[in-house]
Amino acid sequence: MTPSTPPSTTLDRAAGAGPDAPTLRIAVVGHTNVGKTSLLRTLTRRVDFGEVSDRPGTTRHVEQVDLRIDGTPVVRFHDTPGLEDAVTLLAHVSQLPGDSRPARIRAFLQGPEAQAAFEQEAKVLRLLLDADAAFLVIDTREPVLPKYRDEVELLGACARPVLPILNFIAHGASREPQWRAMLSDAGLHAVVRFDAAAPFTGAERDLYHDLGTLLPARREALRAVATHLLAEAAARHAGACHAIAGTLVSCATLQRVVPTAQLADPQRRASEVEALRATLQDEVRGNTAALLRLYGFRSGDAAEPPLPQLEGLEGMDLFNPELLRQAGLRLGQGAAVGAVLGAAADLAVGGLSLGAGALLGGTLGGALAQGLGPLGRRLAGRLRGQQALTVEDTVLYVLAERQLALVRALEARGHGAVGTAAVDTATAAVSPERSDALRAAVQATRVARAHPEWRPTGARRAVVSSARDEAVERVAAHLVQAAGPAAESRAAPF
Repeated sequence: MTPSTPPSTTLDRAAGAGPDAPTLRIAVVGHTNVGKTSLLRTLTRRVDFGEVSDRPGTTRHVEQVDLRIDGTPVVRFHDTPGLEDAVTLLAHVSQLPGDSRPARIRAFLQGPEAQAAFEQEAKVLRLLLDADAAFLVIDTREPVLPKYRDEVELLGACARPVLPILNFIAHGASREPQWRAMLSDAGLHAVVRFDAAAPFTGAERDLYHDLGTLLPARREALRAVATHLLAEAAARHAGACHAIAGTLVSCATLQRVVPTAQLADPQRRASEVEALRATLQDEVRGNTAALLRLYGFRSGDAAEPPLPQLEGLEGMDLFNPELLRQAGLRLGQGAAVGAVLGAAADLAVGGLSLGAGALLGGTLGGALAQGLGPLGRRLAGRLRGQQALTVEDTVLYVLAERQLALVRALEARGHGAVGTAAVDTATAAVSPERSDALRAAVQATRVARAHPEWRPTGARRAVVSSARDEAVERVAAHLVQAAGPAAESRAAPF
């Protein structure tokens, strides 16, 4: 199942955020290569905005991007070139005529230097004079040098509210205390901690809250923006759980019906199992790509390393015997799950299961030789006629754990991040409540095993079925409990 973009909520026009309200203009400023474009990608969920790289001065022109709600731009961000020589420019501006600092800035912008040596700085200052406020993005890994103090003074001369944003605070080389001290000395006491590559819970809410403090006339509008973003995050989260539920149901319908006599041939049996595995992996890849789209990320981007759709989330990892054993324990099947009993139980109700076969490590004849009593006799009966290869519950459990781990990783990842993200699957379903919910989600897929028509094969479309939709909804409800709230929703609204 492919999730769609979650619906936008409607803001209260009386709050000053409706279509008739003026668009708030924010200049995003700072030294070169501090993460301005990365911040805007994260704030707007636009992974394709601008260019992000480690090369200094990547942004050479003013670019704009809108934060839209119900199609209406409510905040317009302007990404500016980096300030390159604030020290020399501040000395130059200080000598210009004017009865105030903004007047001297305007005198500079009308002079020849604004078209020559200080062209880049002139773009920034000209925009700032016309904006409602500025975000001053700071790379906290950098030492607090005199040029940065001069940048702050130069921006302050434009007489516009400036909100410093401390970036890369999660980095081990961050010098956050020194930066805070310098900003305090400059009279900038409202400071936001916001790591554009890995924003922590509540960071976006704090940003709009503090901006509302600087712009009291727009406070209610900014409150409405934050409320909208919170609702949007919850909708994305629910959409992700629904998409995973659809994939689990589709995978539960998978089966390959093979003549039993052919399964007696080890090579043919291995070929059939690999074919079923490949189909399952295609399902996983498709849903992973859909989750990336839902959260505004790209898969296999040419300009940046791909996001973590292949890092421990699919491939043979789904059939790792130890993972399956642990999943079997959490499913409550006992310590001996898989080796013989898991295979025999599945064979008794439908055929050879994909997953139990990885644990079995032997032939069907070898399983029979173990002496399984009534289950063995039923298994022997299955050796006549045809056998259905299906996907075992333990595989579905591992699949669900790993897809939920991907959701957690995407919710904690900024859209300006470069490089592959680490997807933590070790913490999946750690609490008994979440483990119970995940187990219930897998159990709710079992009805799909009797309905292979619920999944398309080849050019045939899946049969439209209200029963399938109901099954997906039941599975999704359990996954929502297993996943917990969306990352953005864990912080109380301001």
